[in-house]
Amino acid sequence: MLYLVATPIGNLKDITLRALEILKSADVIAAEDTRRTEQLLRHYEIPGRFLLSFHEHSGPGRVREIVSLLKEGKSAALVTDGGTPLISDPGFPLVREAIREGIPVEAVPGPSAVVAALALSGFRGERFRFEGFTPKKSAAMARWLEGLKGETAPVVCYESPYRLVKTLEAIRRTLGEVPVVVARELTKLHEEVTRGSTSEVLKRYTKRAPKGEVTLLFRPQSS
Repeated sequence: MLYLVATPIGNLKDITLRALEILKSADVIAAEDTRRTEQLLRHYEIPGRFLLSFHEHSGPGRVREIVSLLKEGKSAALVTDGGTPLISDPGFPLVREAIREGIPVEAVPGPSAVVAALALSGFRGERFRFEGFTPKKSAAMARWLEGLKGETAPVVCYESPYRLVKTLEAIRRTLGEVPVVVARELTKLHEEVTRGSTSEVLKRYTKRAPKGEVTLLFRPQSS
């Protein structure tokens, strides 16, 4: 069995009882960063497990290694640095191969920055559009934003704190003054949610560059 285990995005108390049970019982834990996962295991006094590194640069060999263990009847838990595996995090090649091999895959739901940010945003949440990480290059960013014109659902994406101001400037240039929300350091000690128009939010972060992990939300067009 392959378990996709959601882990805390900040506050270590945000973990489910089922997730802890799986982490205690799994024969293997495939972790994006074994050091981060070791901290979580120590916090919950979970005995040392068989930890394997599995990240975006892991090649086919690591996928085959984990799948081979699964085919032997062992169980594996896939975890990322925080949040739900595969949601803009590593894991797709492993899950795809497990499915091809007929290996059962189960999701163990839990924390997600996308859902937490949307709930805090003040936007209606019946429908939203998750775009993952924003484009890094200016031309790609312009094309991406052009493609969002006319979208009435909130757009949710991940952004680097170092590129947030540049992205807000691009939003203002392409979409104008639209509702924007920046959710920073969710569930952590210095959690901050900033809401306003494009210019209002841009002004705030032009004066003071943000730190930590950022989830950006905006509504390209009013419904």
